[in-house]
Amino acid sequence: MSHWIILPVLLPALVAPFIVLAARYHIGIQRVFSVAGVVGLIVIAAGLAWQASDGTITLYQLGDWAAPFGIVLVGDRLSTLMVLLTAVLALMVLLYAIGSGWDDRGRHFHALFQFQLMGIMGAFLTGDLFNLFVFFEVLLIASYGLMIHSGGNVRLRAGVQYVLFNLIGSTLFLFALGSIYAETGTLNMADLAQRVMAIDPSETVGIRVAAVLLLLVFAIKAALVPLHFWLPSSYAEAPAPVAALFAIMTKVGAYAIIRVYTMIFPPDLEVTAGLQSDWLLVAALVSLAVGAAGVLAAGKLDRLVTFSVIGSMGMVMVTISLFTPESTAAALYYMVHSTFAAAALFLIVDMVKSSRADLRLVAMPSIAGAVLVSALFFTAAIAMAGLPPLSGFLGKLLVLQASFPTDAVAWVFGVVLISSLVNVVGFSRAGSIVFWKAKSVPREEGDVLLAPPSTLSYLAVGGLIGLLIMHTIFAGPIHSYMTTTSQQLYAPEPYISTVLETPGKLSKPKDGDH
Repeated sequence: MSHWIILPVLLPALVAPFIVLAARYHIGIQRVFSVAGVVGLIVIAAGLAWQASDGTITLYQLGDWAAPFGIVLVGDRLSTLMVLLTAVLALMVLLYAIGSGWDDRGRHFHALFQFQLMGIMGAFLTGDLFNLFVFFEVLLIASYGLMIHSGGNVRLRAGVQYVLFNLIGSTLFLFALGSIYAETGTLNMADLAQRVMAIDPSETVGIRVAAVLLLLVFAIKAALVPLHFWLPSSYAEAPAPVAALFAIMTKVGAYAIIRVYTMIFPPDLEVTAGLQSDWLLVAALVSLAVGAAGVLAAGKLDRLVTFSVIGSMGMVMVTISLFTPESTAAALYYMVHSTFAAAALFLIVDMVKSSRADLRLVAMPSIAGAVLVSALFFTAAIAMAGLPPLSGFLGKLLVLQASFPTDAVAWVFGVVLISSLVNVVGFSRAGSIVFWKAKSVPREEGDVLLAPPSTLSYLAVGGLIGLLIMHTIFAGPIHSYMTTTSQQLYAPEPYISTVLETPGKLSKPKDGDH
């Protein structure tokens, strides 16, 4: 089964060029192969997650080159969980893109979509920092193409802003990699975990600088304040299916922080002591507050959703920054919830936009399919704001529970509770203006009511809402799985031994070998 681990990267990498070369002018064929590829990804990801559920670490050595010399892909509970989450989200987003016709507004949507999936899957599965950088760049290229899909000056401007911010992050990433390699002579994460531990405390300046730079890079990807400026415009102006897929993009940054700062730079490491608690927690709390303020102050519905994403990432990062097994388990549970909730909201905003003159939060005549769209919006809003009974409420309870043993418990409780109240007010205001007050606004003579969203669009959004409900109903077993995943992260010895002790080309000879 070790060869299966490369398929989440290989499958979209093969589907994308096939679509470009053989089906460029045939949207029907593109849709068939794109959907088939994503369904295949779900099946593969589910198999990998099942295999990893008992604690098995799956290793794939490209070219049979042994670590740390060769490229390795590693599947554990966390990486396979994120791969499965991405595949399921991709299917719902793809169905909406087809149902709404967004995929037919540009020739290369499906090819770029597959390349985007390849980059995301690679980032989750790679076992070394350099290839994490490579997959980040694949993400950047594909996401820029998707952002400017169907054109427009505003969208192009937002895309350029997005690229510039991420190029800054890429530059810092290269500086960090250079510093790490100069200090340790390796970029394999398992090998780094051993070498960093062996560094003399008096010679840690270079590695500490590298740790800070890596944290900045991942914070940019996760849209932490004050490195979040690229997100509001980028997500608001991107096509709806693209923005929905981007809901997983910020989680790549969160994943990288969890992986690197539990394995290479763990909380008890003297070299990076205080980095997480002194800086990451503060930035996360500020992100949570800024996100809530943005939700309340937003003048447009799409901006409201983008700021809610910033707030949800603040919530995730608050929990991650505590760096305990309990807090990381809570972060993983909330991460899944926020991904589905944000994606659903972006797609619902597109449903509203298709029947409205614009997305300003002012009273306008009712949209097509207002009853069903409003029901979907309020359900997704309840989830994102963290109201009972959906998974957002349970996730926040887990976050608060995880903060009890820490010194920052008062700050976490205060910011989380106040921001939750502000989010409720912001979403209630927006929903009442768009859906309730619209009933009192008469249509002008001659206005034609546009057709409601397609059945496939409703199915895609309903699927995301259904996943949120399932995430709530099965919260017990899901949180139990997240707990075992977190425990595996804080006991990385099996991961390290699997990567470094599996034989291959240039592997160290074992005792008795001649």
